[in-house]
Amino acid sequence: MFGKALLYLAGAFFGTVGFAVLTRVPRRTLLPAGGIAAVVYLAYWFLLQSGLSEYTAVFVGTLLGSVLGHICARKMRVINTVFLMSAIVPVGPGLGLYRMMANLGQGRIAQGGRDGVQAMIIIAMTALGLILGSLSDRTL
Repeated sequence: MFGKALLYLAGAFFGTVGFAVLTRVPRRTLLPAGGIAAVVYLAYWFLLQSGLSEYTAVFVGTLLGSVLGHICARKMRVINTVFLMSAIVPVGPGLGLYRMMANLGQGRIAQGGRDGVQAMIIIAMTALGLILGSLSDRTL
């Protein structure tokens, strides 16, 4: 289990750093952005392993990433978006949307619809986590 966690941590870290390089974020923010992504994905993964639903795990992970992102943005004096991206990339709905389109393209309309609804719920949980993280930053 520990080996899997390290593998997931590295994947989230390097995947997010790679995405950050593609979107041309400041170089000095790459390591903190990757660190936030790793924390978000590990929180998500451990919550799934403990038996919580995927929706709850996405919400909690994104909320944690949003709070950490706001703290880093304030300390490093950069725009919040640089770090909020780190909260979204590891738990985003990309796989669910891909499955939806694949099923719809292959004529499995009912399964595609179910995958689409699940992806939309994940998008809503992600948005809710980002919003509550931003609100908590402003109140603190």
